[in-house]
Amino acid sequence: MFNKILIANRGEIACRVMETAQKMGVPCVAVHSDVDASAKHVQMADEAVHIGGPAPADSYLKGDVIIQAALDTGAQAIHPGYGFLSENPEFVDAVEAAGLTFIGPSADAIRKMGLKDAAKVLMEQAGVPVVPGYHGDNQDPEHLAGAADTIGYPVLIKAVAGGGGKGMRLVEQPADFATALDSARGEARTAFGNDAVLVEKFVSKPRHIEVQVFGDGTHAVHLFERDCSLQRRHQKVIEEAPAPGMTAEMREAMGQAGVRAAEAIGYKGAGTVEFIVDASDGLRADRFWFMEMNTRLQVEHPVTEAITGVDLVEWQLRVASGEVLPKQQHELSISGHAFEARLYAEDVPKGFLPATGRLTHLEFPPSCRADSGVRAGDTISPWYDPMIAKVIVHGPTRAVALKQLHRALQRTEVAGTVTNLAFLGALTRHAGFAGGDVDTGLIGRDLEVLVQAVAVPAATCVAAAMAALDLENTNDETGFSLWAPLHRAVQLRAQDVIDLDVQVEGPDRQTWDVAGKTVLAERIGDTWVIDGMPMPRVAVSDTTVTVFDGYGQAFDIVDPLDRATRAAGDTNVIEAPMPGLVKAVFAQVGQAVQEGDRLAILEAMKMEHSLLAARDGVVAEVLTEDGTQVEAGAALVRLEEE
Repeated sequence: MFNKILIANRGEIACRVMETAQKMGVPCVAVHSDVDASAKHVQMADEAVHIGGPAPADSYLKGDVIIQAALDTGAQAIHPGYGFLSENPEFVDAVEAAGLTFIGPSADAIRKMGLKDAAKVLMEQAGVPVVPGYHGDNQDPEHLAGAADTIGYPVLIKAVAGGGGKGMRLVEQPADFATALDSARGEARTAFGNDAVLVEKFVSKPRHIEVQVFGDGTHAVHLFERDCSLQRRHQKVIEEAPAPGMTAEMREAMGQAGVRAAEAIGYKGAGTVEFIVDASDGLRADRFWFMEMNTRLQVEHPVTEAITGVDLVEWQLRVASGEVLPKQQHELSISGHAFEARLYAEDVPKGFLPATGRLTHLEFPPSCRADSGVRAGDTISPWYDPMIAKVIVHGPTRAVALKQLHRALQRTEVAGTVTNLAFLGALTRHAGFAGGDVDTGLIGRDLEVLVQAVAVPAATCVAAAMAALDLENTNDETGFSLWAPLHRAVQLRAQDVIDLDVQVEGPDRQTWDVAGKTVLAERIGDTWVIDGMPMPRVAVSDTTVTVFDGYGQAFDIVDPLDRATRAAGDTNVIEAPMPGLVKAVFAQVGQAVQEGDRLAILEAMKMEHSLLAARDGVVAEVLTEDGTQVEAGAALVRLEEE
């Protein structure tokens, strides 16, 4: 076993790798950028090395600096985590040239699976079924359009490099192909530096089922499947293992296909073989096709660990240090069911817009496993992925595990930034998902219902107001002014401004008026009861109160000296919703635009965001240009006054 390893990553996965390595007695070296100097993974590590500026290109993607940090600290091996350099074969070559061990597959294996078109040819040769499509070198638009006609619409255009849904476009009719191709290529060029694409048949009721494989360079085993069909924008939201509706015949076929794929490239370490499954007629052993292989540990690996009892990071360290596979195929089995929900800082009603902010409160219930790279007090940075945590549960059956996930999400407490917590909770209550009838289009079809805003209960407003006025901690003198009940008022702002009035009738009784509704708050023993229900937990930070009820509701305390209502929103100005890089500006002074027209593209948090006109009008000013780095709220385009 290694005496010391360096983890070439940050956030949740760096913390996850450290937990196992340190449990095994292996000291860990962390690397960090300027903005991560006090991050959780740095605090957990035995040593930490600063490697550069906040942009990944200046820090976490600087392989030479990371390798030197490993050499300087005496680390014998480098664990790449996922993302950044984890699937970069040149980095693997450099690690091994420096006399270090790369905890993962060989550079050759990564290269063979790195380009989707070449990988599919290799998989066909290995006897692994592949999706009908064009994976050739001819990238002429007319040739690609002809290939799409031959395959038959609908088709999917996909970047041959990278993943995460970038460079991917669904085309349902020939007339839309050219525009979709240009868009996919532009995004692929930005994300991966490679605008080559492939074209595949689009499956009408697709499920995304993947097989966890593990190899020692010669032999491989599979640790069964995960279902990752619950996606939005081709990015996973909730994953589970095993796949609902899976038959023994299909599990055997998929598992063996995964093993053949791994052994065909001499795979070493943890990897995932992803399949697209046609679920239009249930799960059938002749209806799955190879999509790609991720030559690294997956974000969703905890659900496999939960159902198999295997610590995949431990296996990675053991095999990389020279040990044989810890278990053979016949020694592996499935126990129960597991779910993982990805908790992100993002504004779901605004199109899942990534968010930033300081986490003023973060707490998870003890009933779940929460893998997180942040703590209360940490900042969600615009430089990196806005994941807060992965919430993982395991139960004896799928139905029980789903109820556990629902309960765990209800009891997860986050304050300081908007999150997708309520959206995740809505998914756990979705009837189709609960019944196992899931495909990759579920969220898109039912998005309106899943993101529907729920009216804030009056009792929740009262809980926030009690905290705002510090009326939770009362004594015998509270509530009396010159021997009369004390009347107080407060104004809160959630989606709308809320006026609340209270008559404090004593230390244990308050009568509130919320928009004409009377709500009684009474203290019984040590617990406040509001409108007949125990008062939910509350967190206060500066002028914001968060009530942990209904997945968390944040209220701003309105300054009584400044109660002028704010404008409903200036539709004349198009602003940057977050810090980012202006990739393109389409607006021109004097140009007539219509509501919804794309005026600019902002690149932030590894994604491109289209900035649209809020109304019909004429462009008065263009206040930015391509290549400009802007802050949140920066004015980019102004329309003429109406």
